[in-house]
Amino acid sequence: MTVTSHFAFMILPGPSGILLFIAALVFALWAQYKVKSAYTKYSKIPSRGGITGYEVAEAVMHKAGIYDVEIVRVPGQLTDHYDPIKKKLALSDHNYRSSSLAAVGVAAHEAGHAIQHKVGYTMMMVRQTMAPVVNIAASFLPIIMLGGLFLRLLPWGLAIDLGIIIYALLTLFHLVTLPVEFDATARAKRELDSLGIIAADEAPGVAATLNAAGWTYVAAFAGSLMNLVYLIVLRGRD
Repeated sequence: MTVTSHFAFMILPGPSGILLFIAALVFALWAQYKVKSAYTKYSKIPSRGGITGYEVAEAVMHKAGIYDVEIVRVPGQLTDHYDPIKKKLALSDHNYRSSSLAAVGVAAHEAGHAIQHKVGYTMMMVRQTMAPVVNIAASFLPIIMLGGLFLRLLPWGLAIDLGIIIYALLTLFHLVTLPVEFDATARAKRELDSLGIIAADEAPGVAATLNAAGWTYVAAFAGSLMNLVYLIVLRGRD
């Protein structure tokens, strides 16, 4: 549920590029505000069951027959994530020890990723396969955009073509990420309900936190897609 996930965009040349940058930035900031606002609100409301994030993650995974995933505490806020390679479920310090509605929801969400891994959820497997390539490609993006399109250290056409390839990879990666995250949230809500961890009147608070987080992934997809389309339009004018 880390909220800074490959949201890459640059200020591209011309008025259209500047408008694109502003639109993408505003959407990203709005999404970040939504998730942080919801998280701040519901992290102050304790669940009546008093079960901590650690205990929630453990209970959800054990119900699914998962006993080989280590639950670890990591520093920061909203740095929670599931690592399928190391089989570690990482909860930020607050969510690890807190029994707030936000902590309960986030922990169940990450446990949802562990369940996806166990059952071989297709989109998660695709995302995991793509991740190393996307990380490498994204690391070259600032060099290509700044060095090629602005400083002209690369031929204009080559810089645009490379930018299109990288943004196509990023856009596809974000597109694949959407069902992975939404499915993990749906699994979290079902498991919390079936285990009786939260009461019916507490469910909206959990849902608000998880649904707000989903917007950050939508923003990442939209930002990459807008830049991809803009570069394709530029290439067509060349």
